[in-house]
Amino acid sequence: MIESNRTIAVKSAPRSFLEKLKFLGPGFILGASIVGSGELIATTVLGAEAGFITFWVILLSCFIKVSIQLEYGKNAILTGKPLMVEFNELAGLRIGKGHWTVWTIFLLTLFKIIQLGGMIGGAAIIINLIFPSLSLPWIASFLGLSLILFFLKNYYPLIEKTSTFLVFGFTLLTLASLIGLFFTPFSFTWEQVATGLTFILPSELIFVAIGAFGITGVASDEIIAYTYWCQEKGYANYVGKNDGSEDWKIRAKGWISIMYLDAFIAMLIYTLVTSSFYLLGAAILHGKQEIPQGLDLIRSLASIYTEILGPKARFAYLIGGFFALYSSAFATLAYWTRLFPDVFSQMGWIEKSEKAWAKTVTWLSVIFPVLWVLIFVFIKEPGFMVLAGGAIGSVMLLVVIFGGIQFHRKNLGLQLFNGPISKIMFWLSTLSILLVSAYGIYKLF
Repeated sequence: MIESNRTIAVKSAPRSFLEKLKFLGPGFILGASIVGSGELIATTVLGAEAGFITFWVILLSCFIKVSIQLEYGKNAILTGKPLMVEFNELAGLRIGKGHWTVWTIFLLTLFKIIQLGGMIGGAAIIINLIFPSLSLPWIASFLGLSLILFFLKNYYPLIEKTSTFLVFGFTLLTLASLIGLFFTPFSFTWEQVATGLTFILPSELIFVAIGAFGITGVASDEIIAYTYWCQEKGYANYVGKNDGSEDWKIRAKGWISIMYLDAFIAMLIYTLVTSSFYLLGAAILHGKQEIPQGLDLIRSLASIYTEILGPKARFAYLIGGFFALYSSAFATLAYWTRLFPDVFSQMGWIEKSEKAWAKTVTWLSVIFPVLWVLIFVFIKEPGFMVLAGGAIGSVMLLVVIFGGIQFHRKNLGLQLFNGPISKIMFWLSTLSILLVSAYGIYKLF
């Protein structure tokens, strides 16, 4: 996505709520990315280990980290520049044509190929649980091929509509699984849930809670990706270039407010789904001496649903889990086919033209799914693969924080949505992410 001519599509933001809803979309792509292996597996395990008492950690995690995302989204709208262009203009160490932040994001994202292999593998295992006669390598290959076919054209409207469908799918099926729980011996009460809203954190659960805080809500990948979706949706073009006029400020405030609404609705969706996974783990698995790990957790929960509610309930849970894992791979491929051409153009590896960008996107749409499938077939340990990617993401969060502070300082001068509450939430978000990154690096080494 090369910086476009921002004087062509300038228009004011709609004022009515119903009209604003027509311009939502980036958050749905983000939601498709956020609710994946971390929420499906790790969040459920936290509920299993801690019971209901750390429920507040999940809610706080989904809520507080949005402030960094909003700062990135705001900067993307106001400048209209791809994120790597912004990073490459920062002062500091340079290696060749690239700023150190560009190099760091590039290399760390490459290492996360292993995580995406785990996601493809997890989705393949779920299909295998439904159709045991199909082999895992063939299922994984088919899923990789489906991603390639989706992204050969790689148009934003198709990505947004498909992500919206996937988000709707896993939200509906996850809620159905949770509601089904109330018709089983594992039903829970509001009093039990209320114990998880008291901000109590037993010392033996501190590290588990910090780990869950890092996995849930927006992570480094989603924060970076959101900038591309805000621009491709058209927010930056609608605002136009900053000419210092009052009209520009009015347009900027209007479209930033729509971006805020988009992020808020997405937050409600992934908080709802993440909370449901947590409550499933707390209600069904808490108190068990041996808690299943990785994809064995999915098998365990699915078998419980079969025993109590029958095959149809098991099927609903498995399909919801598939939607969650596949949607993450889908949204990540959409993001990577924006990020890598952006990096390549800043490094001088491809020309800074729409033609060169489009050609690179086409090749990457084929190469990445093939690599993800091959690495899963080679390693065959999706649980380990996902956790490895999570640790790498913890390191990348440090770069995201660095960029967020730079953008926050720059955006302060424009006096757009920078009130006291906004500032407090930004620094709380920054501090919380730094703590999570420190924990992730500690676990890595």
